[in-house]
Amino acid sequence: MSAAPPELVLRGYRGVGVPQPEQQFRLAYQAPQDLGALATEPSALAGVTVADQVATTVDVVRRAAELGPVVLVGSSIGGALVTLVAEEVPELVSALVYDAAFCCVDLPTPDEYLATPEAASSQAGAMLEFIAADPAVVGAMRFNWRSSSAEALTAAKAALCADATDGEFYALLNAMAPDDILGRGATDSRGTPERWGRIPRFYVRHLQDRLVPPALQDRMIAEADARTPGNQFEVHDIDTSHFPNAAGMAQFVEVLDRVGQSLS
Repeated sequence: MSAAPPELVLRGYRGVGVPQPEQQFRLAYQAPQDLGALATEPSALAGVTVADQVATTVDVVRRAAELGPVVLVGSSIGGALVTLVAEEVPELVSALVYDAAFCCVDLPTPDEYLATPEAASSQAGAMLEFIAADPAVVGAMRFNWRSSSAEALTAAKAALCADATDGEFYALLNAMAPDDILGRGATDSRGTPERWGRIPRFYVRHLQDRLVPPALQDRMIAEADARTPGNQFEVHDIDTSHFPNAAGMAQFVEVLDRVGQSLS
């Protein structure tokens, strides 16, 4: 997870990202790239599980909770992790923010939500063009975000941040690590009404999202609200893509600021 936006820190909030275990770059990823090595070198993430990432995040939440209320924010598939962390330590979390994020309720996994009719327009398949290795060989999902394929890059920009400038798009790609753990999208990521379901939660809908389409966002919101009718999502809309451009990020900061003020 990335750190808090600087503007949020300047408004007086503490913000910390959660560095996940064994996430790293490698020489073969640098220029000039060694595509052969990139396709065969074992990943440091081999064997790392979602449970390991939950444990790492819980440790950070425990430390942060000593300083004040904790707002746990997850974007995209990070929402699944947010739910699992909230389920583990609901007493330490004051609010949950799902930012165009997966919130698994009726279906167990993000992968299953991507197979629903509401996700039919998702352009997540564009990411497959960046796969750089056989997961069975390297022990992780490995992507070459520094690909020079014009076709792949055009499709990725349309899927991830169609309203961004090229500069914003390439900055995003350069912030993305090449390796990711296996099984993230296939892990049961549901919470229970008694634990996850008791924490105040907010959903930030991205109205131009082509990765997690608004229809899918709406489905997950509705399912969660039905599961905990006494504690429903407070929904905020921002007019941006899956990864917000500068204007969208400014809107997102305003939402987070309002969440923070609601806890004071």
